[in-house]
Amino acid sequence: MSKIRIGIAGYGNLGKGVELAVRQNDDMELAGVFTRRAPETVKLMTEGVPVYHMDSVKDMQDKIDVMIICGGSATDLPEQTPALAKYFNVIDSFDTHARIPEHFHNVDKACKESGHAAIISLGWDPGLFSLNRLYAESILPNGKTYTFWGKGVSQGHSDAIRRVEGVKKGIQYTVPVDAAMDAVRSGSQPELSTREKHKRVCYVVAEDGADKAKITDTIKNLKNYFDEYDTTVNFISDEEFDAEHNTMPHGGFVMRSGMTGEGEKTHQMIEYSLKLESNPEFTASVLIAYARALYRLKNEGAEGCMTAFDIAPAYLSRLSGEELRATML
Repeated sequence: MSKIRIGIAGYGNLGKGVELAVRQNDDMELAGVFTRRAPETVKLMTEGVPVYHMDSVKDMQDKIDVMIICGGSATDLPEQTPALAKYFNVIDSFDTHARIPEHFHNVDKACKESGHAAIISLGWDPGLFSLNRLYAESILPNGKTYTFWGKGVSQGHSDAIRRVEGVKKGIQYTVPVDAAMDAVRSGSQPELSTREKHKRVCYVVAEDGADKAKITDTIKNLKNYFDEYDTTVNFISDEEFDAEHNTMPHGGFVMRSGMTGEGEKTHQMIEYSLKLESNPEFTASVLIAYARALYRLKNEGAEGCMTAFDIAPAYLSRLSGEELRATML
């Protein structure tokens, strides 16, 4: 049986995670990696896999079944995913929630013009958490849904810290507030503000001679990043930063508190959680599972753009329907 030929567009943390995830799935093989850098400067972990410049991507249409696009959501994916959907069946992890409808429209248009298929906005949120919210709200229509993120590294907020004058190195952890989660679990269905749900903890290495009080004040008042949260700024040494803050953990919780029964007096609680030691490696694993689904759906004649909401769970698994019914149902 032929293997699913995977292409990777972009070889940062997520692209490297996809490369490693391909190794764990014996029905797939890595066919090529595409980069905007000079290809000879990119060293893969998998021997024998070619690295190409992005400019040559059009020439590889017959060598790749699914292209997994590993760029950033801010500027890369809005352009790359529709552009590459003209030539390939594509997967991405676009995670700017407010712009997903717009992104879906653009990718869907490109797919239908070219006859390709795509699944966008995959990962754990959006992605797995999105599915859990949908299941929970469908099952418990009378209730409230809460999403908590962390403890984990926020790459966007960490980047914002590093742009503050006087900061040499910086990282930020989003931390859910235990009291808020306990209130949700109690069934009281509280109204929670942004500040009440999460706090932000920052670790900073300051430049020599930098004004630490000014750095702290600037970070705490960064609009759209920290101004609506209780934020703690910790100053540490280069050595401590490198030793203690060199990984990318993340995770979170989706909770649905609902009422059922006569008079809707029976409290029901759905809770789903993830605890991830590596955000990019886990996200990559999600992308790979959906690449299998996309490949199968395309072989059935699918065209256009889809999201996790549109994919039946059985398409993600290497097992047959008969095996799934015998072992997991």
